[in-house]
Amino acid sequence: MTAPDPTAPDPTAPDPTAPGPASRDGVSAGVSRSARAEEYVFGALVAALGVFTLVDATSIAVRGSTGTVGPRAFPYAVGVLLLVTGVAAIVATARGRLGAAQDAEDVDAAVRTDWATVVKLVAVLVAHLALIDVAGWPVAAAVLFFGAAWTLGAVWWKALLVAVALALVVQVLFASGLGLSLPAGVFEGVPLLDG
Repeated sequence: MTAPDPTAPDPTAPDPTAPGPASRDGVSAGVSRSARAEEYVFGALVAALGVFTLVDATSIAVRGSTGTVGPRAFPYAVGVLLLVTGVAAIVATARGRLGAAQDAEDVDAAVRTDWATVVKLVAVLVAHLALIDVAGWPVAAAVLFFGAAWTLGAVWWKALLVAVALALVVQVLFASGLGLSLPAGVFEGVPLLDG
């Protein structure tokens, strides 16, 4: 019978590379203070952005009282959601529920940038900006949605159908629902589309 090797690791000893013990909230007990501080800062920034959005929304001029949803409704909704999200993040951090650390992005450094796609997307955006005053929002938006989807690999006829439908729905929502005037262009005078 041979004597045990004194340099061999003890099989009953805990593994020093294993993560620390979990607390009742599922967060490791050895969470660094900097990770907690980052979570607090993130929550505070989101909440502050919500407060800023709410305050800034009050400066939006509203023409008369028409009984429809006005231009302040969307900024108010976004501001409230940001404020609630920021406060929820702060409360979760105080209770020890931190976000999981993320690994590095799944990026293959060997893959080169597809400059042709970038140029096409920029061209579609420039076309959209140029067409808003000339042809109106519905046409410009359809060109933007279709061009971006097709450039990124969508089937052309499906992208075209979705782009036209989406552009018209946005125009109707803004012109009729919110009472905001997006340039109707070629659709000027068409009910629902011309605010």
